[in-house]
Amino acid sequence: MQAGAAGRVVVVTSGKGGVGKTTSTAALGAAFAQSGERTVVIDFDVGLRNLDLVLGAERRVVFDLINVMQGAAKLSQALIRDRRLDNLYLLPASQTRDKDALTEQGTADIIAELRTTFDWIICDSPAGIERGATLAMRHADAAIVVTNPEVSSVRDSDRIIGLLDSKTERAERGDCVNKHLLITRYQARRAARGDMLAIDDVLEILAIPLIGIIPESEEVRRASNIGSPVTVNKAMSAPALAYFDVMRRLKGETLPVVVPGESRGILNQLFGWKAA
Repeated sequence: MQAGAAGRVVVVTSGKGGVGKTTSTAALGAAFAQSGERTVVIDFDVGLRNLDLVLGAERRVVFDLINVMQGAAKLSQALIRDRRLDNLYLLPASQTRDKDALTEQGTADIIAELRTTFDWIICDSPAGIERGATLAMRHADAAIVVTNPEVSSVRDSDRIIGLLDSKTERAERGDCVNKHLLITRYQARRAARGDMLAIDDVLEILAIPLIGIIPESEEVRRASNIGSPVTVNKAMSAPALAYFDVMRRLKGETLPVVVPGESRGILNQLFGWKAA
């Protein structure tokens, strides 16, 4: 990071659980680290804590996010360096506290400190609109709204977009969080049969820029089960390459989004929907 530069905060969020937020957070965090960026991923899902499992760091957790907020540990004590990537760190959630232990001031202090030492701070939000989710997005510069191409998932994502436009620091300043849509678990055959929404339908409903499409793949599940992000475990697999492209777009590169199983790219829509 250049002297005086502040790290960028990205929240990975959704209205519905089980859409791939935590696996996406881990994959993107690893992708940034693999590209030479100093990156930290934060688990805001207090009470559940899954990000450490996906990163294979569950046995290394000593202090957590709540310990830091309550002054029981310094931030440097709670951060866990990834054993494969020197540039990737994890700030785990607590499994023994409830979400009421999260505080606005504690969150603000932690994010402010992390901005001074990391290039990218990626916040893994719990699903829905409760306290953990609103605090995870509170200080975001950008948001990745994760959805499956299913009606219920897309509908719930629309509620999250409303929160991003009203409950963040940027919104209070009259500014906006840069919102991006990430579609996960996409299957071209099912979309062709009408068993899931087509990409164009999802874009029309949510009307935010499309930053990537992650195909349904056993590689993602296998990587999560062994505690290694897919971008590390199978870096040349289709989902890993899609996550690397998402990372590059977040860094400002202009790349077409290719629909898995189709030959067309949708660069025009990527930028044509840019309402934020």
